Amino acid sequence: MIIMAKAKNIEKEIITINNLKASYLAKQSAIQTRLAEFQTIYNEADDIKLFEELVFCIFTAGASAKMGLKSIEKVRPVLLTGTEAEILDSITGAHRYARERSRYIVHTREYLRENCNLQMKEKLLSLKEKEERRDFFAANPGIKGIGYKEASHFLRNIGYSGYGILDKHILRSLHELSVIDNPTPPTTKKKYLAIEQLMQVFAEQIEINFDELDLLLWSNKTGEILK
Repeated sequence: MIIMAKAKNIEKEIITINNLKASYLAKQSAIQTRLAEFQTIYNEADDIKLFEELVFCIFTAGASAKMGLKSIEKVRPVLLTGTEAEILDSITGAHRYARERSRYIVHTREYLRENCNLQMKEKLLSLKEKEERRDFFAANPGIKGIGYKEASHFLRNIGYSGYGILDKHILRSLHELSVIDNPTPPTTKKKYLAIEQLMQVFAEQIEINFDELDLLLWSNKTGEILK
């Protein structure tokens, strides 16, 4: 409860460029360590781990990172072989939208089995271009439960760089910093890419690495540096 209260208080603080830079100096080492951990996942993870990271992002869509972590722990024993009913049973009580998420997971798992035999690393290596890679997960009817935000989240979490995770915390921060006019979540790919480009330009202007800025803004609003 103390952690939640702290996060709520942080959420109310309005970000300025000056306090953003001060926060970056304080958190830079921890943020860079976290990003290095994501890179390690890409270098060392097997296909099962990569699929698990995708499922984590299916869980976090419309929910929270903490709920995603809790749900992954519950679903892991049945993730690769469980029926929709078994997956639902495993995450009931752990996830707010257990029925929907169990359906999305099974649909996505079976699609990836048919598409690439769940050989996630090989599939990722075949997607050479940045937007081709993200579109495969965000705009593919075979992948259920994630859009551009969570596709970006997944790719960042497995070590790819240059993807903005435009959740409510990032959008509010960009609005407070006058980078964007409105913090409303983008509803199309075109709008998503436009905001991401504005964020990239802003990162260059204030001389903070784009991927580090993404984590910095999120942590400033939540009080944590999670995945």
